[in-house]
Amino acid sequence: MLHRTLTTAIGFTALAGSLHAQTAMPFALDWRFEGPSAPYFVAIEKGYFAEAGLSVEVTAGQGSLDAIPKVATGAFPVGFADINSLIKFLDQNPGAPVIGAMMVYDKPPFAIVGRKSLGVETPADLEGKILGAPPPDGAFAQWPIFVAETGIDASTITIEPVGFPTREPSLAEGTVHAVTGFSFTSFLSTARLGVPEEDLSVILMADHGVDLYGNVIIVNTDFAEANPDAVKGFLGAVAKGVIDTIADPAAAVKAIEPFNPAMDLELEQRRLELALRDTMVTDWVLENGMGIIDADRFANSIEQIKLTYEYQTEPDASLYFTDAFLPEGGFKLD
Repeated sequence: MLHRTLTTAIGFTALAGSLHAQTAMPFALDWRFEGPSAPYFVAIEKGYFAEAGLSVEVTAGQGSLDAIPKVATGAFPVGFADINSLIKFLDQNPGAPVIGAMMVYDKPPFAIVGRKSLGVETPADLEGKILGAPPPDGAFAQWPIFVAETGIDASTITIEPVGFPTREPSLAEGTVHAVTGFSFTSFLSTARLGVPEEDLSVILMADHGVDLYGNVIIVNTDFAEANPDAVKGFLGAVAKGVIDTIADPAAAVKAIEPFNPAMDLELEQRRLELALRDTMVTDWVLENGMGIIDADRFANSIEQIKLTYEYQTEPDASLYFTDAFLPEGGFKLD
């Protein structure tokens, strides 16, 4: 059920005084239909895509890497993916027709979730402790950057490989002192295992020197060149969905429910609220606008990636992100 697709049944709309067929823009999501995906469903439910002359289909994904090849091959004109993974993909596939067009996660959710009762509240507290980390975890992949930026002595920290299904149970049982994961996932999953929320500490890597950005809406550049107004309309509709989601998270989550009936509304609302707080509605976004990026920070993030990845060619920021389809100054959330 989680991998069902969602299609707006629209038909035709009046544009510039005449009728035109809607532009089909299937959208490849990064993950299941959960709380953080609410803005896209709100945009469909409230007709924002339709107003932009678009017929949008949302398809669930299987991880932050999933959407990149889908968009690069042209199977989908737009998708949602981790920009750091996009940078590596473009380094390995030079010239692939895909680029980031609207930053959604100003801060990535990469985090270390610990237990205060086990002595973990700050990065320095990790020294001498056991850190549970699934080897393929996206947050754990940034561990070398986190260590370099915080200056902690990693040699004193025991890395315990754990599977995704056993990560939070290990923390709840106390066999590890902390785990790597997405802030809004590992926090909630551990709390649901009976650990009091007040006993949990969330150390966002972005708050401790990790300048990486998070998930971004990506576009197929061939499609975008041929359909610039459609891309602009899509991004504008998403921004409206984000604004409505911020204003009423409970209603936003309910927009997902018809397509994921087994969803725990209370849980997904909480997940959404944490995602908004930790990744989307940051002080920088409120001051500067949503969707755009800070060029200096982005340049530094590209340099930080060198701590975890060896570039095949000299990185070029202009290949990874464009603001050409965004309004000047991004979208204002207030």
